[in-house]
Amino acid sequence: MEMFKLSEIKELIKLVDESSVQELEIENEGSRLSIRKPGKTEVVQAAAIQPQVIAAPQQQVQPAAVVSEPAPQVDTTSHLHKIVSPMVGTFYRASSPEAGPFVSVGDKVVEKTTVCIIEAMKLMNELDADIKGQIVEVLVENGQLVEYGQPLFLVKPE
Repeated sequence: MEMFKLSEIKELIKLVDESSVQELEIENEGSRLSIRKPGKTEVVQAAAIQPQVIAAPQQQVQPAAVVSEPAPQVDTTSHLHKIVSPMVGTFYRASSPEAGPFVSVGDKVVEKTTVCIIEAMKLMNELDADIKGQIVEVLVENGQLVEYGQPLFLVKPE
């Protein structure tokens, strides 16, 4: 089992300090490193089978425009319904380039509302909402290749 090297910890503190990341947690071969930044970098902990703590000096945190790795996000979409692609193909939000999108964020839909077209092998396949609710988010870009089962829209069920 290998602990984190002090030079690695210092580099990680510097990277977190110079980014907009508020918290970083890394587990590697039984060791755990956690860096938190609520306004200041407070404490860095490294824990293995035998708990050991390494404290880093407090540093002033300057806001940075560069974002490195985002902190893990809590899944806030679990209560939302996902409309998924039934096939591999190209996603289109409208029936033609000149037409407006079938649905946009905030639109109400019912089970038979067409939400997009998936083009597969030169065939245009209309995809229906399959649920009554409100479009919360469009997850793919117009013209993007989508995979079977890939979420396309998030819908707040009614």
